[in-house]
Amino acid sequence: MESASQRFDRKICELTDWRGEMLAKLRQMIHQADPEMVEEWKWVSANRPGTPVFSHAGMVCTAEGYKGVVKMTFARGAELQDPAGLFNASLEGAVRRAINFHAGDRIDEGAFQELIRAAVRLNMVKAEGGRRKRSGPEARGGKLGE
Repeated sequence: MESASQRFDRKICELTDWRGEMLAKLRQMIHQADPEMVEEWKWVSANRPGTPVFSHAGMVCTAEGYKGVVKMTFARGAELQDPAGLFNASLEGAVRRAINFHAGDRIDEGAFQELIRAAVRLNMVKAEGGRRKRSGPEARGGKLGE
């Protein structure tokens, strides 16, 4: 059975134009930003080939190639600081944010990799918070410090 990474390799090879090159570059940058990142393939069905997903302590982002754009959708993007203004799509949502890359776009590698690292940190904080046993005011529905 083909692994998620092998599927991703195949997807990149199938996109023989700028989109394949862009996906390969973004993938490389993601793994440089976080060497522990895991590649997964989710939401596969009989009439949908599925979506490549990058995860570390939860979903970080998806990577998809469409006709005129390569889209990176950050699962918790609305909770992330984006001082470089990379997010340019799905800005109205309460949870996700996305970056649409077009042919010829230059990637601010430092800002992109910092966004990846921030998403991983957020996942780790959320995961740790879910494992901690709650006690005190917050466990009773109050706020910390009450």
